[in-house]
Amino acid sequence: MDMKLKGKVALVTGAARDVGREIALSLAAEGAAVAVNYRGSKDQAEAVVAEIERNGGKAIAYHADVSDFAAVQSMVNKIVADFGHLNIVVNNAGVALRNRFVETTPDEWQKQINICLYGAIHVSKAAAPHLEKAGDGRIIALIGDSSRVGESGLAIVAAARAGVIGLMKSLAREFGRFGTTANTISLGLIETAHDRAWVDANRDKLTKFYPLRRLGLPQDIAPMVTLLASPHGGWITGQVISISGGFSMV
Repeated sequence: MDMKLKGKVALVTGAARDVGREIALSLAAEGAAVAVNYRGSKDQAEAVVAEIERNGGKAIAYHADVSDFAAVQSMVNKIVADFGHLNIVVNNAGVALRNRFVETTPDEWQKQINICLYGAIHVSKAAAPHLEKAGDGRIIALIGDSSRVGESGLAIVAAARAGVIGLMKSLAREFGRFGTTANTISLGLIETAHDRAWVDANRDKLTKFYPLRRLGLPQDIAPMVTLLASPHGGWITGQVISISGGFSMV
């Protein structure tokens, strides 16, 4: 299926590796020019750009910490200056610090909320005028299923990402009249998760929670993001779509 993304410009936050990288590659493969955002992984971000260019696509790496609104605004301005417009935003950047709630600290709370919740607010806010102008804007946010069903050890990031659900639903209502859709993709545990050592140490126990008896891969996620970013997803908005191998079914 042709996703009809030629001529579109997409910003993917946290695109240097893992799920973000796969999303950037998928959008580029369908013809979109991709702004590859990174915070601390410059070499990996440039490697994503190089791979896209080798395959005949267009991409530029942009450094910005999504928790800093001024940096995000500057990045979006540069993207529009470089590519001429902006059609698609994928709020993928995040951080999860697994810890028992009674052992968490205010600094840990702030870091996760600043990146996971405020990051999505900052990027959506900076991009909004350009998405409205495009007339077919797309905002897609990625969260963990812990935000929908809860998970021990992830109370803070679950709370932050639950806020993203409310943000996307509200933006779907507010921006729909301009042709912009806003959706959330809720993920089960991905093989390339932040706490890889914990995943490896608990793999046998973890996979029992998944009817498909495996954890997710970045390649399981990117096709849905690409669909929602395309004209084919133009009548899907305000939704929370779970891609979780059956971990949650609500």
